[in-house]
Amino acid sequence: MTDRSDLLDKLDSKLLETAVKLATIFKQKGGGLLLVGGSVRDLILNQSPNELDFEARGTNLEEIKVWLAKDFKCDEVGKAFGVLRIKGQPIEIALPRTETKSGTGHKGFEVQIAPNLPFEKAVQRRDFTINALGLCPLTGQFFDPCDGCSDINSKILRHIGPAFCEDPLRVLRGMQFIARFELTPQPETTELCKSMNMENLAPERIFEEWKKFILKGIHLSEGLGFLKNTGWVKYFPELSALIGCKQEPEWHPEGDVWVHTLHCMNAFARDRIGDDWEDLIVGLAVLCHDLGKPLTTKIDNDGRIRSPMHESRGENPTRSFLSRLTNQVDLHEQVVPLVKRHLTPRTFYKDQASDGAVRRLAGKVGRIDRLVRVAAADIAGRPPRKDDFPEGPWLLARAEELQVKDSEPKPIILGRHLIKRGLQPGPEFGPILEQCFEAQLDGVFESEPDGFMFLEDFLSKRE
Repeated sequence: MTDRSDLLDKLDSKLLETAVKLATIFKQKGGGLLLVGGSVRDLILNQSPNELDFEARGTNLEEIKVWLAKDFKCDEVGKAFGVLRIKGQPIEIALPRTETKSGTGHKGFEVQIAPNLPFEKAVQRRDFTINALGLCPLTGQFFDPCDGCSDINSKILRHIGPAFCEDPLRVLRGMQFIARFELTPQPETTELCKSMNMENLAPERIFEEWKKFILKGIHLSEGLGFLKNTGWVKYFPELSALIGCKQEPEWHPEGDVWVHTLHCMNAFARDRIGDDWEDLIVGLAVLCHDLGKPLTTKIDNDGRIRSPMHESRGENPTRSFLSRLTNQVDLHEQVVPLVKRHLTPRTFYKDQASDGAVRRLAGKVGRIDRLVRVAAADIAGRPPRKDDFPEGPWLLARAEELQVKDSEPKPIILGRHLIKRGLQPGPEFGPILEQCFEAQLDGVFESEPDGFMFLEDFLSKRE
């Protein structure tokens, strides 16, 4: 144990105030409270954590709720696992516990709450040494029984012990930690991961690790490399198919589609915009953008390697891959159009596409700025080539001018306008509204009055 009160200075002032208040309450009641795990790891990395994880000792959940009742409201989020969450704050308090593997999956454990289990023993159930850390909010006393601080400074990912293999999700945690913190996995950790399998992991748990990987990773290629080296890429066969899928060297001197995708993901990570939803959609689209190549790649008679129609053929493997992660239909429906049209910016630029074509593209992909980001990552993922990307700024400028850069065009003429014109709602509404929308996309009208004039003219010609 050492004094690392300097770490407390890196905490957000409000979170530090709350941490001290909580720890003081526990001390006054005869218990103890330590800041633990990733919260301490982030402080060592000079990052102020957004969430705080605490481990309590010398008490139980019911006592804790009584102790905190005056100043805090608590939600019991895992009674069997001894976990409370402070309402309205990003804070969890857990009790030490022992776990014994008793079945398959992440719920296949017998859990025993152990309020007086020493910290040095409690951390043995954790995953990696970089997370086996404790810090007292009152004294700055630092606990590092697994030498995790040294591994952080040496950028090493090392599992703690045999219990590591009891939760297979830890392999995916390793993937995202490697990408986020630029860690090198120890050979024995990689070997242990090879012996593990996905064991019916719940998709929502898998998705959480992929989200952290995409939203927080710096060197995403290293994380994906870990997925490959551990053999876990086989659980995502759509990605595995990219390995060894050849590309035309003139256009892709970097190597096969897998290597290209790694470079593209690094390019995406360099240009994240800080909006989690937008970055998640674009990051997944970049990851999936060439999933159609294994289905379409062939060597022509001239010896050239081509992948015709790989954009559109990428839809099914993209949906298949995303379904392994989440059943969020809105996410699927926003990623897939970007995969199907990731080459369109270059085509539009070469053809100097019309306003109507740009508007229709916005209607198909939802947001043209997303599509440009995906295309930019694709172009950047071909080292040592350093191709210019004039089509990106050109298409963004056109979309901005047409007011469809970050949204799809909305119909100006609606059913109420037809009713106002004296038509009765019925099956004929659909074709009329579609005709009006097509004219709007072609730029025939841009305002409601002009749209109504077009409608009048259109209907008069039919009558």
